[in-house]
Amino acid sequence: MSGSGCDTIGVLEFDPCGNFLASGGIARKIRIYTVKSVQGERRIGDAPLALDHSNACDFFICTPAKLGSIKWKPGLGSRVLGSGDYDGVVMEYDLEKKMPVFERDEHGGRRVWSIDYCQSDPVLGASGSDDGTMQMWDPRCGDSGKCLAMVQPTKGYSTPVCCVEFNPFKGPIVAVGCADRRVYAYDMRKMLDPLFVLDGHEKAVTYIRFVDERTIISSSIDGCLKMWNAEDQKVLRTYKGHSNSRRFVGLSVWKPGGLICCGSENNQVFVYDKRWGEPIWMYGREPRHEHGFVSSVCWQQKDENQCTLVAGDSDGVLRVFNGKRK
Repeated sequence: MSGSGCDTIGVLEFDPCGNFLASGGIARKIRIYTVKSVQGERRIGDAPLALDHSNACDFFICTPAKLGSIKWKPGLGSRVLGSGDYDGVVMEYDLEKKMPVFERDEHGGRRVWSIDYCQSDPVLGASGSDDGTMQMWDPRCGDSGKCLAMVQPTKGYSTPVCCVEFNPFKGPIVAVGCADRRVYAYDMRKMLDPLFVLDGHEKAVTYIRFVDERTIISSSIDGCLKMWNAEDQKVLRTYKGHSNSRRFVGLSVWKPGGLICCGSENNQVFVYDKRWGEPIWMYGREPRHEHGFVSSVCWQQKDENQCTLVAGDSDGVLRVFNGKRK
């Protein structure tokens, strides 16, 4: 089964309990699936379960603009989903009521590429945008959510902020990946000069993921992933094999198993063991369109011994893989 070429799946997110999956993209819809509706009996290495995501979802919510990012609000039983869109607006949706409950627009109409929530204070959020800023905001501060802090990582000139990630393990740290090929980390309590800068990619940094309290994985359109020691800002390992020179192709880490997954512009899914720089597994198919690519990936974090990996592509197809930890 396949979807429409104009229905690229830009982002996939499992909820904190691992019971629901959300997808967003250029179709101006947030689609919600129960895990039961997307899981199959197949294992990594077997042919995946393929779903037309427009038909597999349990319900959807229409959004005012195309979506650059979605993120579940932290907390067990959370049914609030945040989104950042191409019009520069951050919104939160109550999925039980199927309606928006919060909206803020302080990025000057410039596309929001990424949003995230702070694990220690789940109401606190951050967004990164084409306007060159990362903004932290709190919906408790008035209807529009007061901007608590704003940073422009590059001094003297503006470059798009492509990704934002709070450290979910330890300390008040938020990391920002920029089109100037660097990762900047800030102390949330000060938000002045960065605590440290990770400089090693050759092109824009598109994704950041914390593996543990002192280790960061970054993805770039230079065609590689890098694992960093945040304490001394050294590159621990570089991962190569996938194709990525111009698009956002997704990045996800299965923390219990130490596996890293990303998409590719050759329409393949790549999995790396964090210990080795070469891929340990990949899956691909012929795209319906000449320039088809895998545009988003997400691991379910619920189980330490069994994993579910979901990949979405530019044709609007979800592919689901199941695996067990050896």
